[in-house]
Amino acid sequence: MRLTTKGRYAVTAMLDLALHAGDGPVSLADISQRQDISLSYLEQLFAKLRRHKLVVSVRGPGGGYQLGRPHDSVFISEVVDAVNESLDTTRCQNKGDCQNGEKCLTHHLWSDLSDQIHAFLSEISLADLMQKREIQVVAHRQNHRQAEAINTRRLLHGDPV
Repeated sequence: MRLTTKGRYAVTAMLDLALHAGDGPVSLADISQRQDISLSYLEQLFAKLRRHKLVVSVRGPGGGYQLGRPHDSVFISEVVDAVNESLDTTRCQNKGDCQNGEKCLTHHLWSDLSDQIHAFLSEISLADLMQKREIQVVAHRQNHRQAEAINTRRLLHGDPV
């Protein structure tokens, strides 16, 4: 399967955004810090997500990003598709030229697997992931670490905590 960091990071960032949607617009810097994803990489991903209307940007002080629609109607396959990530498990990118310009013996098997993976991800929404206990535990840990890091920076700069 060719799901690379682009697809994984896009899903991770969208889930982070959904988990923090109740706090208002979420900055990419906050997502970057919590998820340990480069800010410049997030900017590239969010440009694609915005073009597909999965997120909207909010300008000004306190700005950031919000989901483009409710979290129960954003499906993982859409996020992966929006960042042009391939879920193709064939060697030929499903072109059918995997063996000297022709389909190989197992082309249809791997093509069907790609379809099954896409169908599986089409049934999972951000809301479904948000309800999973293990995801809530990880999100709580990340939020706690981020708050500690912010307080440490404030103390180092002499700002009140």
